[in-house]
Amino acid sequence: MRVKPIEFYIQNLRYTVRSAIEKDAKNLSEVRLQIDGETENLDREKGEAYIDESGFKQIIKDDTESISNLFLVAEVNEKIVGFSRCEGNKLKRTSHKVEFGVCVLKEYWGYSIGKNLLKESVNWADLNGIKKITLNVLEANDKAIMLYKKYGFEVEGVLKQDKILSDGNYYNTILMGRFNG
Repeated sequence: MRVKPIEFYIQNLRYTVRSAIEKDAKNLSEVRLQIDGETENLDREKGEAYIDESGFKQIIKDDTESISNLFLVAEVNEKIVGFSRCEGNKLKRTSHKVEFGVCVLKEYWGYSIGKNLLKESVNWADLNGIKKITLNVLEANDKAIMLYKKYGFEVEGVLKQDKILSDGNYYNTILMGRFNG
């Protein structure tokens, strides 16, 4: 599904949150690879589960055609600096929910880009009859957990020793959900 673009101006940075379009595919592939190498808060290390330009073109096409998917990008000066996805499915028993994920280039942390991608995704879900949004977050990502709670997400469970990070330690994954209605 597509949404109307929204402009933000925060701390002298102007950016747009909008639906992903086909011409974003190459930039998305590059940005995702870079972000994976900048943080351990995501599931992948740099280069793992790589999605190339044609892979992103297919994801964008599928998400645009699906009423239960939303693919948003944050753009600064025609360059994508972050993105988020809400992904639903066609199974009747779980058709009321979507899974949310978000990532932002480290250089652009602190400009509320992740927050605004989340906010627009929540608004879209509420307006389109989505009853539940789920997400996974690393237990050490306190800032993200606080943000999710601020937008109505609650902890639903914990996957113990779910990820091993570069320090050699195991970390829990927090499962969170937000209910509408």
